[in-house]
Amino acid sequence: MEEWLLSLFKEESAPDTEILATSDVASRALSVTAVETDFVEKVYGNLASVYDLFFGPTLHAGRLEAIRNISIKPGDKVLEVGVGTAINATLYPRHCSVTGVDLSVSMLEKAARRIQRHNVSNMRLLQMDAADLRFPDESFDTVYAPYLMSVVADPVQVAREMVRVCRTGGRVVFLNHFKSENPVLSRIEQLLSPMTVHVGFKLDLDMQAFFAQTGIKPESIKKVNVPRIWSLVSCIKGE
Repeated sequence: MEEWLLSLFKEESAPDTEILATSDVASRALSVTAVETDFVEKVYGNLASVYDLFFGPTLHAGRLEAIRNISIKPGDKVLEVGVGTAINATLYPRHCSVTGVDLSVSMLEKAARRIQRHNVSNMRLLQMDAADLRFPDESFDTVYAPYLMSVVADPVQVAREMVRVCRTGGRVVFLNHFKSENPVLSRIEQLLSPMTVHVGFKLDLDMQAFFAQTGIKPESIKKVNVPRIWSLVSCIKGE
């Protein structure tokens, strides 16, 4: 037990990015917990006033690591899917243009106040369902979803939309918690997931099934935050 606890806090080497197919990986449920879009919107509407308090500092190291890894170039167009209260707004370099979309009007209202308070001039905010992004194909150089995929009703559809609006050769990035590979922890996450979804996230999103069903191949997977149970996954859109 002591060795397992220590492993959560130490730096890990990058895991093998090859997602191996199993007999059921392409069809099995991504989580034991199913949610509808209306439920997600309601939960995050209720969380808007306290989101920064509960999910701000505790998950910020992962946000910083993600921005460093994206390597945004001057003039790049970035789409942040699930912008929430715009915690990332001040992290983006000013030489790029950022579009932030979110389903929750309450979250977007708080985001608007944040970017005004910090004089962020290179970000625009739009109310939009992540599963139905209203942008033409190949509109962005980078499409980034921070702490989103465990929330949405249909993660596969959201991922496909992210890939669609990313340009060929561009980067699709997921920052998310995925179900543990440890069978004991995995079972605990599945038992807790129906409860944690009421405070904004599912604990048991299946990484192998997610990538098998989206057809996306990760370029790199890195563990972030403390404890190191969140994954920063970077993908390059091919031809």
